[in-house]
Amino acid sequence: MVDSRAGDELGVAVAQFAPGSDQAANLAEMRTLAETAVSRGARIVVFPEYSSFFETVLGDASVAAAESLDGPFVGALGRMATDLGVHIVAGLLERSADAGRVQNTLVALDPTGAVVARYRKLHLYDAFGSRESDRVLAGVIEAPETFAVDGFTVGLQTCYDIRFPEVTRRLVDAGADLVLVPAEWVRGPLKEQHWRTLVTARALENTIYLAAADHAPPSGVGASMVVDPMGVELVTIGETTDVAVAWISSARLAAVRQINPALALRRFGIVPR
Repeated sequence: MVDSRAGDELGVAVAQFAPGSDQAANLAEMRTLAETAVSRGARIVVFPEYSSFFETVLGDASVAAAESLDGPFVGALGRMATDLGVHIVAGLLERSADAGRVQNTLVALDPTGAVVARYRKLHLYDAFGSRESDRVLAGVIEAPETFAVDGFTVGLQTCYDIRFPEVTRRLVDAGADLVLVPAEWVRGPLKEQHWRTLVTARALENTIYLAAADHAPPSGVGASMVVDPMGVELVTIGETTDVAVAWISSARLAAVRQINPALALRRFGIVPR
């Protein structure tokens, strides 16, 4: 039974699973999670980074699995969005002009199956012993692409980008009041603490809602969550493959911004390097 809410509330789902190297299996898992999310009233379903194909160390197989944005993976997401009448956001490996590297790309599709926003990861994960740049090209800095759902303006960013507060602030400057963060947050000492702290901080300092969807273990830390403008975790998934739905409210957003007018009081802007 669909849980419908009155007034200005919007159901946002984070869908956590562990993508692998079988695209058909990934899409089947995503379909199951999306159906569950929609049955609970979600209007947006957020999947992790690298949902199309994932290997622990990006190699030749990842490059071979890359597709264009009019390829089979995005096509399948479009049919899923249309069948379920929902917005879907997910990460994929996109072909690039460099034969040996890909782009780490997010797409947002509306209930007609159309791509309404794209985002190519700006900050690559060359940290904690990893070198994503060996196989991935960083996105070009360009005007943020946002899209509207039931009165909310929605922006996109990816995983390691969350360590750079100016990325989220730039989306907020473009009008976003809900930011979606597909991720593959690699496990390691203190990494779950970093994840929870950074996701919460980006929501709190910008007085926005933030929905972050990670890989389930063993690769990711899990802990996919939706955080409100006061830094409250509205829903959180632990270590399992699962979906969780939070209800976000424009009235709550306005009330928090009246109490904490941090955006209005700021004295610095964001300038790309």
